[in-house]
Amino acid sequence: MVDTVEDASDPGVPGPEMNISILDDYHDTLRTLPCFKKLAGHDVTVWNDHTQDLDTLADRLKDTQVLVLIRERTAISAALLDRLHNLKLISQRSVYPHIDIDACTRHGVIVSSSMHPGTPSWATAELTWGLILAAMRQIPRQMAALQAGKWQIGVGSTLREKTLGIYGYGRIGSAVAGYGKAFGMKVVVWAREASLAKARADGCVVALSKEAFFEECDVISLHMRLLEATRGIVTAAELARMKPTALMVNTSRAQLIEPGALAAALRAGRPGMAAVDVYEEEPVRDTHHPLLTMENVVCTPHIGYVTREEYETQFAEIFDQIAAYCEGNPINVVNPEVLTARSTTTAPFQGSGSR
Repeated sequence: MVDTVEDASDPGVPGPEMNISILDDYHDTLRTLPCFKKLAGHDVTVWNDHTQDLDTLADRLKDTQVLVLIRERTAISAALLDRLHNLKLISQRSVYPHIDIDACTRHGVIVSSSMHPGTPSWATAELTWGLILAAMRQIPRQMAALQAGKWQIGVGSTLREKTLGIYGYGRIGSAVAGYGKAFGMKVVVWAREASLAKARADGCVVALSKEAFFEECDVISLHMRLLEATRGIVTAAELARMKPTALMVNTSRAQLIEPGALAAALRAGRPGMAAVDVYEEEPVRDTHHPLLTMENVVCTPHIGYVTREEYETQFAEIFDQIAAYCEGNPINVVNPEVLTARSTTTAPFQGSGSR
């Protein structure tokens, strides 16, 4: 589904009118946000479905000058960029493993992505805690049983006095650690050394080793960015060290865990439970996906950051990046080499036409 918004009535819009495309707005939410007014005066096309088909994307985006991405829902490959001759700017927020930055630089496409230092995704932290409670108290299964006419299908577990393991002590991890303390849990952290220092300063316990971390914790929650250094950082051997009563929670990235290792570990009984919001390939349409068929797994469809409040925060910054570009002063630029090249050729940021 596609919808186009044209509003050239605002004379205060800086710079020229731009052809803007927004991908993967599944629920057509962005136009209902207050920050959407920041795009007034531009020609905006919003796509509500998802595709990764190269020909389809190239056709949809052939006239696009500014591309807005919702996190990592669509990969922007070199092959796609080769066909987008009008593209000038990609505006998004947070990390960008889904964008071929080198290809963007070769084509003179600026990538603006605010890294929002000091601002965690409170929505993701809250969902993480919701998944922990849902899994430990068997809430989805208990509800399904009640709807089926059954009454109390099992006995859950209390969090108080158990050990919460936070793997990766950044903005979201530290927030989840605070929730654990509020629930009377012992919080143990494993992370890179700089993060461990912050964890100690916040009164958390640092695990003696990675092995001890996996063996000791009753709940482990992953909170790391997906980089080459963190891809597959949780191995099958480490999962096998977890207690048969333990819970593994992942609201960060599925690829932090060795491929296929979590499903295999759950079948083997260590850990005994999992709660996940992220998957190796998204969106998940296959109802026979291994994690969706297990009674000891709580699954949600990557909704960690999907709240109206979080969207407003994120897209206000994304749309501000577009305004800055139109004013000739791009901000949060990931590939500043493009700016250097343009300054030497005196190529303008504004204007229409192919690059």
